[in-house]
Order: sequence, then structure tokens, then C-alpha cells
Amino acid sequence: MELALNRDHLSCYDTVLDATVLHEETMEMIVPDACPDILRIVDTAGTVCLKSKEAQEGRVEISGTVRCAVLYLPDGETGVRRIEVNIPFFCSADGTGVAPGCGVVAVPSVQAAETRSINPRKVLVRVNLAVAVRAYRSADTAFCTGAEDDSAVEQLRESRSAYMVACVQEKPFTFSDDLTISGSRPEAEELLKSSVELICNESKIIGNKLIFKGEAALKLLYRSSDGAIASTDYELPFSQIMEVSGVEEEADCALDVLLTDLSCSLGAGDGRTVSVSLGLLAQAVVREERSVELLTDIYSVSSELTAELQSYTMNRLLEQNTRRQAAREVIETGVLAKSTLDTYVNLGAVSQIREGEKLTFSADAVVTVVYLAEDDEIYSVSRQIAVPCQADVPEGCTCTCGCRNAGEAFATPTTGGIEVRFELDFHYMVQSTQRVTGVCGVQVNEAPVEEKGPSIVLRAVAAERLWDIAKSYRTTTADIMQANELESEEGLSGKLLLIPRKR
Repeated sequence: MELALNRDHLSCYDTVLDATVLHEETMEMIVPDACPDILRIVDTAGTVCLKSKEAQEGRVEISGTVRCAVLYLPDGETGVRRIEVNIPFFCSADGTGVAPGCGVVAVPSVQAAETRSINPRKVLVRVNLAVAVRAYRSADTAFCTGAEDDSAVEQLRESRSAYMVACVQEKPFTFSDDLTISGSRPEAEELLKSSVELICNESKIIGNKLIFKGEAALKLLYRSSDGAIASTDYELPFSQIMEVSGVEEEADCALDVLLTDLSCSLGAGDGRTVSVSLGLLAQAVVREERSVELLTDIYSVSSELTAELQSYTMNRLLEQNTRRQAAREVIETGVLAKSTLDTYVNLGAVSQIREGEKLTFSADAVVTVVYLAEDDEIYSVSRQIAVPCQADVPEGCTCTCGCRNAGEAFATPTTGGIEVRFELDFHYMVQSTQRVTGVCGVQVNEAPVEEKGPSIVLRAVAAERLWDIAKSYRTTTADIMQANELESEEGLSGKLLLIPRKR
């Protein structure tokens, strides 16, 4: 006969894919008729806009567009010119547990971009992308919490905690405004480049609402009426509300905000008004610690029981932290630099190397500096710099880590080249995994058990639980404690106990 058991259900999400896809795209483009011939390429800066992300059977597909601003010096004219090249991309990541309906978080970034001039009217543009992809599959786990009729059996219930993904949600939104270039800066004749750094600096769950705030740090590089390169910065704040469900207000929220569209244009006949439109997508992964009451053992003093066991995997959060690392290096230049015009940092994948309990993260940062040389010509120089960060992570634990720019990058001409300084924030999460065994079914042999031996036993307690002693002698912990006038199960190792046996 099968014993009737009470069951509880725990709904969460399993992480079935966590990968970084490295992808390359190239495109040839003819210089538009309205633009002069190319004399020399100065720089190529790419901004990635996500178009779609979709879970298929066994893989996740991601697509979007990289908008490249190619800056060049024209043949026979003065001042830097710009060509815009929009390069579509498509990539995928394989995962055995991925299926339609999975929640997908994708964060694409440009590692590097470069342009080669094929002839004065044709260019070849190449971009390297790093696309961080995570997929979450909805899961419902059933746990046995005890027998429906608990009068005939002895049960061991233990509380277990699990740190889990409780909600995966996203929200698209837009931002648009007309911005004014300060009077202290020259008027703009042509916008050369726009870059956006998206920062979410506050999030809070109230009821079933996730409220988050942040800012889009917009930097514009433009050519003034006298042909010089100038720049201006803006901080564009945003605040949004996203629907979440099934989570407590103390839950942890990891939020990524990324671009889906970007448009910057000068007002007609006005060198000081810039119209900006941003398409944005917020991706939230909410985690929280939940407690589970689990039936881990069961027996009867009067009948033979056969318990079926099931193993469960539970994660526990050990540490969640952000560490800021500073980088400083001198980049050699072929021509002595007089001043810097633009500095930016592109980030690629974060790697991990373990030595015992020391885990070293390393982010590949590509730093690019556009500068004015002593010969009054404009050049650019790029350097890949590995930025390390160390953390103490116990062996056997899993660790995920992401990296982002922590503010503006600085460049200063110095002897032998250009000194660059920037900071990166490494955000990492350490979890331990434990296997927990619980009862999932019980078969009862209704034939009575014939007990042999004395009705009371004297024995010494080793390093064991009182529960295990009671079970082995087919009695109860309550009877043992009563027979020995015990108030607690603590500190029994080495003591002699009377064990009364059921008859």
C-alpha cells in the first residue's frame, strides 16, 4: 500500500545557458556621392543595437545592427568627414536545455571595429562582437513535506534554503529630447559620432512592481564650422516601472539596459540643437532565497516502510559584490601627440583563471584614442589591455562575472606616446551547490512486525543523531528523551542512554 503524502510545489527558473558568443561581421560600402573621396581613415567606432533574441529548440538566436561611424580625412578638403555603415549581424548559442518559451537575456557589445580603404570610393568595415547570452527555463519542482496521517509514522522534516531565479522579465521603452550645445562650445556643422553608456543605478521592488532608475551618458563628437573636432556630453535620466510577479520585496534584481535604436541629428539650419531618440530595452533577472520544508526520512514503529528517495540540487548564495579596478598604461604613437580629441573603451568577454581558492577575472579592454599630432594631422591609436581582478572563491563553487566601464576614460599626451587611464567595475556572484535527498514516495507493508530482544537497551551514543538511534531500535525520539529525562538532543555524544523499544 502506498502512503499518502503531502506535497508542495516550488516554481522557479533553471539556468540552461550561460555563454559568451564571439562573432565577426564585415561589409563593403561605396562612399556616398555627397561625400568627398577618402584620403586616409582616422577611426571606426561601432554602436550595437539589439533587434531580436529568441529561444529555439536547442539554441538561442540573436540579431541586431552595428552602426559604425567611419571617420576619415577627405582628399583635397580640410576637416574630418563621416560615413555611416549599418552592419546587420546574426549569431546563435547552443544549449541542450534551451526550448521555445525560455526567458532570454542577451547583452551584445562591440569589442573592436576597423575600416580598410579599398580605393578612394570604397571601404571594407569589420566589427568584432561579444554577445553575452543567458537562457532561463521555467521549472516546477514538487517536494514531499510529510505524511497526510502523521499519527502512524515517525517523520523527519528539515528546512532547506535555495537561492534561485524567481522571475525573468523585460520592458522596452524610448527616450527622446532636443538637446542644446552649450554656448561655451563651438557650433556644430556635422555630427561625427555618438556613443551611449547606459547605467542603471537604482532598482526596487514594491508589490508586483519593479521600479528602476538610471541614465544614458551620451557623448557627441562633431566637426565645427572651422573644421576642428569638438565634443559635448549629456546625462539623460530615465525612470521606468516593470511588472514582476511571485517575488518578495527583498529579492535581488540584476538589470541590464541596452540599445535597440539610436538616432542623433542636427536641427535644420541650427548648429546648436541636437535631436536625440533612443530605443531601450530593460532586461531583469530577479533572484531570491526561498525556504523549503522537506521530508528527508520516515519510518514506522509497527510496520515495515520502504521509502523512495529523490535527489534535489539547491544553490546557496555565498557572495555578491562589485570591485572597481583601475587601469593605466602608456600607448606608443608613431607621431608625437599634441592633444587628444576622443577616448573610448570597448569591452569583450570576461575570462576566469583559478589557482586554489583565488579566482582571477580578466577583461579584454580595447582603448582607442583619437589625437592631434605635432604635425597638425589627426590620427588614432588602439591598444588591447587585459584588466585583472581577484576574488576569494572556495573550490567547488560556481562564479559568474560581468564587467562594465565605470565612468569616463582619460588620455594625456606624454613622453613616448599617450597615457590612458580608465576604471572598470567587475560584478560577480558566487554560489555553492548542494545535493539534498528527500522522500518522494512510501510503500507500507501492512503485515505486523515481530519484535525480538529486550524491551529496553542500554547503549552509548556515538557521533550520531537521536533520530537515527530511534529508527534503528524502532522507537521514537520522544520516548528516548522521556526515559532519560532529557530536555535537549544536544551534547549526547559519549553518554549512556536507555532505549525503550516498542512492543
